[in-house]
Amino acid sequence: MKKISRHQMRENAFILVFEKMFQDETVEEILNVARECEEMEVTPQVEEMFRGVWQNLDAIDAVIEPNLKKWTKDRISKVSLAILRLGVYEMTSGSDVADDIIVSECVKLATTFAHEDDVSFVNGVLGSIVRSRAAK
Repeated sequence: MKKISRHQMRENAFILVFEKMFQDETVEEILNVARECEEMEVTPQVEEMFRGVWQNLDAIDAVIEPNLKKWTKDRISKVSLAILRLGVYEMTSGSDVADDIIVSECVKLATTFAHEDDVSFVNGVLGSIVRSRAAK
């Protein structure tokens, strides 16, 4: 298995998180299909991030929801929600990556996969989360 960049790792994990939002299959089934298709590299880090998001989904959403400011989780795009979940997971999982880098990487994902308006939305929500974490 070849080594992939952290950005590519996040992108692959994002794709799996996004896909799971539309599938009734288990995390394991989605991982197996991803490995079989060989369209993306499923490294141990990608798998860990994907599993981590789904194993901690309620706690992650509990961090996101108070920071939505006049929005509800059900109103935001699935792409933005998947990116926010991935970002919050990485911030709260004991990652060795600084929060500002995680935010920057999530904004890059939004730039690639989301609508233009979603980019500033993702940046704003994650920025609010970073500030509230710093205040604790």
